[in-house]
Amino acid sequence: MIETQNLTKRYGDLTAVDGITFKVEPGRVLGFLGPNGAGKSTTMKMIAGFLNPTSGRALVCGHDVVDDPIAAKRVIGYVPEGAPSYGEMNVRQFLDFIADVRELKGERKRSRLDDVIERLRLNGVLEQPIETLSKGFKRRVGLAQAILHDPPVLIMDEPTDGLDPNQKHEVRTLINSMAPDKTIIVSTHLLEEVHAVCSRAIIIAHGKILADATPAELEARSRYYQAVSLTTGNIAAAKDALSQLPDVRAVEIDPQDHRITAFPKPGKQIFSAVSEMLRAKNIAVSELQLESGRLDEVFRTVTTQEAA
Repeated sequence: MIETQNLTKRYGDLTAVDGITFKVEPGRVLGFLGPNGAGKSTTMKMIAGFLNPTSGRALVCGHDVVDDPIAAKRVIGYVPEGAPSYGEMNVRQFLDFIADVRELKGERKRSRLDDVIERLRLNGVLEQPIETLSKGFKRRVGLAQAILHDPPVLIMDEPTDGLDPNQKHEVRTLINSMAPDKTIIVSTHLLEEVHAVCSRAIIIAHGKILADATPAELEARSRYYQAVSLTTGNIAAAKDALSQLPDVRAVEIDPQDHRITAFPKPGKQIFSAVSEMLRAKNIAVSELQLESGRLDEVFRTVTTQEAA
């Protein structure tokens, strides 16, 4: 549904996007991750046909976004960063205008407007000028215009940036509800967004792809993968006991919350051994957890190595 081939964008001597190639299949939500200035938004704009690439190609549902731009844009719903709109229009006028741009007519137009207004909970602000809306409602209007024509492809650039936790939850619930029937790219720097909505994640920095995997596969690269963390009032005894286990590579204590983490040697499983050792030493714990890996640590490692 979405394919890029050596997609590149240069501004003079600056290479914002450097030969990016990937595919996204139907029913998948791709998280496009990277630090600020990594090239995420530039890539989104080229796929959406908002910017022409310097070289390479982007295809959406088989349509080249440069050679066949109208056909490509017909199948795309696009939410740019900040979800810009016409602030002087009220919500009803704006959505009606977008419906006309998308060539929706008659009953089809009415049903699609009713659907997005209900889905985004916009009934209470339909007559309100967009420029007077809260940031959360402005983002809802931006999402509404993107899905109004029920496109098979959605491209969303930082869709929850700046929203409060409740608003983020609403947007992520909407994305999850649409995911089985669409191909979705979500550009973000919020790592919790990957866990909330994404079936796959690409990490980019300096315009290059540094990692491409499922969230679980990325977490498996973390040094915390299969580590065991615990909280206890007897920190010294617990650290000493865990250090004696043959499959434990290292034991660390978090200086802030004093949480103890035991790291396994490569390929080893230590949860049972840790649990048994604590029981044998009569060390009471308030929490004992097997770590699945930490995406934030992988993100920092991957992006800082590239910078170095």
